[in-house]
Amino acid sequence: MTRRPIVGIISNAYLINDQYPAHANGTMNTDAVAKVSDCMALTFPACPDASRVDELLETFDGFLFTGGRPNVHPEEYGEAETEVHGAFDRDRDRVALPLIRAAVERGQPVLGICRGFQEVAVAFGSTLHPEIRDLPGRDNHRMPPDGSLEEKFALRHEVRFTEGGPFERLMGARTVMTNTLHGQGIKQAGARVRIDGWAHDDTPEALWIEGAPGYALAVQWHPEWNAADDPVSRPLFDSFGAACRAWRAGRATSMAAE
Repeated sequence: MTRRPIVGIISNAYLINDQYPAHANGTMNTDAVAKVSDCMALTFPACPDASRVDELLETFDGFLFTGGRPNVHPEEYGEAETEVHGAFDRDRDRVALPLIRAAVERGQPVLGICRGFQEVAVAFGSTLHPEIRDLPGRDNHRMPPDGSLEEKFALRHEVRFTEGGPFERLMGARTVMTNTLHGQGIKQAGARVRIDGWAHDDTPEALWIEGAPGYALAVQWHPEWNAADDPVSRPLFDSFGAACRAWRAGRATSMAAE
């Protein structure tokens, strides 16, 4: 029996019943990896005392960097903390950022989602706006405060891709519909960060890393929602799974523009 690739899904820190500390991630992420990427999904703690980068690289075939309520600390991109920046998870910063850099340079598959999109961007030299909705001409991209999960994760705006870029090739379309559930966004892209998708208000929504020898993509929306049936989510998780299988077989798969 052929073993499926193992995808490491970074956790977020939670308090169960506002008291008991836990590391966890949403079942939507594990379902997308297991059912669409066809990989084994294992969550690892976003804690530098428990998760060493070198051991993680040797344990997993690919990495999913998920969304999370805390934001990347602005010190990671050379700016001072303000009240607008919101809550932080410094332990996740200390695990995610060096792990992303190391995995990308090895050609090991990396997929970033929402906060994970911002982590990939910051790991390669980008800066972030603390609050997109405060910028002139920008929309409120945050999760609606009320409603069911179906209403909160509903498709809300178009994303347009670069003609001939990795995301257009992957999706088979220049424009797609996505949900939107984020407050921050890229301000200045790092030298190797290639923005490949934008919302209608020009907020960056998709990126890839130039010079990466393997799969290194990230999206600002949440494709894990309805991943098996959504025509935008499915090819993303399909391609990620294929890249993880290629890595396991000893072949890195680049998604760079041809």
